[in-house]
Amino acid sequence: MNLKRNVYQLVTERIIERLAAGVVPWHRPWTGVGAPRNLISMREYNGINVFLLASMGYESPYWLTWHQLKRLGGYVKKGEKATPVVFWKRYESKTDETDKNGNRSTKNRSFLRHFSVFNVVQCQDIAQHILQKDEQLHEFNPIAAAESVVTGMPQQPIIEHGHQQASYMPSRDTVRISRPGRFKSVEGYYATLFHELSHSTGHEKRLDRQGITEIAAFGSDKYSEEELVAEMGAAFLCGHVGIGTATIDNSAAYIHHWMQRLKEDKRLIVRTASQAQKAADFILGERSGQGRCP
Repeated sequence: MNLKRNVYQLVTERIIERLAAGVVPWHRPWTGVGAPRNLISMREYNGINVFLLASMGYESPYWLTWHQLKRLGGYVKKGEKATPVVFWKRYESKTDETDKNGNRSTKNRSFLRHFSVFNVVQCQDIAQHILQKDEQLHEFNPIAAAESVVTGMPQQPIIEHGHQQASYMPSRDTVRISRPGRFKSVEGYYATLFHELSHSTGHEKRLDRQGITEIAAFGSDKYSEEELVAEMGAAFLCGHVGIGTATIDNSAAYIHHWMQRLKEDKRLIVRTASQAQKAADFILGERSGQGRCP
């Protein structure tokens, strides 16, 4: 058995061992961005606006109006859409009632208004020092072996940085992920990127895997199996570049979540490990026994 196959076997055995030991709490490997706030006033949005803005999934907590953006000399990226925020406009109006002096009394009234804002991730040409307000990015020193795997992947999907949530979008063949400096560790960044790249191998123009090419309901067997394939694929790749021990506990926790739903399927680990191996092989350029050596 060659060295690469040994890595696959060791990683699989280690995952199974951690699963047998129980649930390991899952921790997001990137830092939070804080409450949504206006870039200029630095005021935090409140009420329903918190949910409206946070649910958009952008990495940065900073938002601004079109007029604010223009004053900074920036512009909105092509194709980007604004997000509405709402506020209550209050005013006083006269009533038919009068006081003892014959003066008409007033009553406070309010009505709901809205305006549109853009996240700074959607904008260009904004001064760098403004974008870095309150940013708490970690120093990021790339791992050469991991970078080589990412840049050397055949038929690489689009990789978009600047998102709060990591995901793969088959319809656009795009991986979305936070910026490297947002992650708590450099290993966490590559483990997350490897997970999403493993998903991307299922695209019809690559390995044509059902978990990606067919729509699967959240939590369904097919959805769960695809998540397991991606996480094991990421674990294989982490082992390949020498960061497996730094990520394996998180991998085990994520896998265990889906294993609870699929524990009746005794062949799940073997089946998904085979698919994960194919995914890792593809990313490493070793499909059909061809490509570069590790």
